[in-house]
This record gives sequence, C-alpha cells and structure tokens, in this order.
Amino acid sequence: MPDPAERTIGVAIPIPDPYGRELQQARASFGDPLARSIPTHITLVPPLRIASAALEEVEEHLRAVAAEERPFRILLRGTGTFRPISPVVFVAPATGISECERLELRVRRGPLDRALSFPYHPHVTVAHHLSDDLLDRAFKDLSEYEAEFPVWGFSLYEHGVDGVWRPQRDFAFGAGASG
Repeated sequence: MPDPAERTIGVAIPIPDPYGRELQQARASFGDPLARSIPTHITLVPPLRIASAALEEVEEHLRAVAAEERPFRILLRGTGTFRPISPVVFVAPATGISECERLELRVRRGPLDRALSFPYHPHVTVAHHLSDDLLDRAFKDLSEYEAEFPVWGFSLYEHGVDGVWRPQRDFAFGAGASG
C-alpha cells in the first residue's frame, strides 16, 4: 500500500491529439503493456517521489517557470533508440530540442532538483522493455512519422495506485497555472 504522505509525480509536455492518440495506439500495437497507462509526452522531470506536503511548493515553482516561458513549436520526425544502453525506441524531435532542454533545466530546480541517471534527451517513447524484434518493428514502422504542433506549456502528472499516469494540473506559458 502506498504511503499517503508521499506521491509519485512527473512533469511533461503532453503531445496533443491527434498525434498523442496516434502514438499511444502505435505503442499499444507493438505490445507495450504500459501504452494505456502513460499519456504520450516528452518528459521534463522523470518519476519522482515527493512528500504530499511538498506539492504546493512544487506547483508554485512550476507556475513561476511557466510564467516566464513562451510557446514554441515541436516537429517530431523519425525514430531513434537508446539501445543498447536502454531498451527504448522513440520518436525524435527535429525542432524544439533546445527549447525542451532549456525548459527541463529550469523545471528541474528548486523542489524538483535531482540527479539524472542519464543526460537529458527530449523524446517521445513508443516502445519500452520489449523484445528486440518488437523494438526493431517500432523503429521501422515509425521511421517516417512526422507531426508538428505548438507547445503551450507543460503538465504535472501523478502516478495512481492503479499504475496509470494522470495529468493533475496544466501550466501554460506566460500565464502560470490553468486547470
């Protein structure tokens, strides 16, 4: 049973529909068991356990970061992989990379400061912890994928006791929190 005094959170740029839905369906088609549990996104802060009492400070920090940012565009184009280091296939940003990197550095400060296991690399996971054959299929099937969309802000997600990640609050650029 999870400790009610703690929560597992993450911060990410949500991928808007129809692209988010397309990529989530593709992830499911490759047999990724987490496809329906994880909304399609670009991670800014990976899963992090925090004290429930710290949530207000985290949200205040995220509002302050978002208020100083401006919208930008992302173009997703083609696939990449972290193999052999990690069994992940992803759709890669072709534009918006530097904006994601800057945003990640700003978000991962203060109450969200933590060391990363790997250097930050913005990406949209489409297959994770699958057989080599399925990872190869994901890499090939989405190799010509392309989508472009505006990034309006980012979202705070919480990992539920049912294993599903759900957005809790949106933080719009230039405006602080909404929703």
